[in-house]
Amino acid sequence: MKNTSWRGWPMLLVLLIVPGLALSQAAPQSRTLIVNGQSGQVRMVQIDGHAYVDLESLARTANATLGFRGDQITLTLPGPAADVAPAAAPPSIPPANSGLSKDFLQAGIEEMAVIREWRSALSNCLENNYPVQEDWVETFRGQAATNLVLAYSDVSTESDRNAVQLLSKEFDNMNALSQKLLDARKIMHFVSADDFRDDPLNQNIMACARSLASMAVSGQFVDDPACH
Repeated sequence: MKNTSWRGWPMLLVLLIVPGLALSQAAPQSRTLIVNGQSGQVRMVQIDGHAYVDLESLARTANATLGFRGDQITLTLPGPAADVAPAAAPPSIPPANSGLSKDFLQAGIEEMAVIREWRSALSNCLENNYPVQEDWVETFRGQAATNLVLAYSDVSTESDRNAVQLLSKEFDNMNALSQKLLDARKIMHFVSADDFRDDPLNQNIMACARSLASMAVSGQFVDDPACH
């Protein structure tokens, strides 16, 4: 009946060495014990300079489970509360603006300005029956190619990456239209202003230019078949 003998002891003591405790050996006294922030009253005695407390009082203060089996004593401390809510996940960071970036917009506007001047120069030559000169065509081509490289270097968003492809195609179409007129001049083939306006390449260049201008105003990429 060891269970009865254990529980019958008036003082089931667990050794708690408390350095510096200046109490003389005496009869049990009531003290406040704090365990992991939980406080409670326990009975304590002082024997040979060491402090002993009632084991059941200790278990009650710590919200622990005390068990007796044979010559063994089991003290089980409580685990983390099961109903403690997990830490809230930090709020998700909103995605970065996927529109056209400021630097790319500026570079794209400068590229389209050169292409517009380039096309206007071709149109004026044909309307006034002036020959299309390879030297000034090469000047426009070189400036437009340089601006296109700068636009590529300013790409920073997905919209920029999509829009620069359209800019590149606009440059290719403008270059192809110029070369077409230069080749016609070499073989003495007359190209009228009306032929120029009705040329599919010229039509695509103007339609794409309008689309790119609209994107520059809205700051958002919109695909346009005319630019392909």
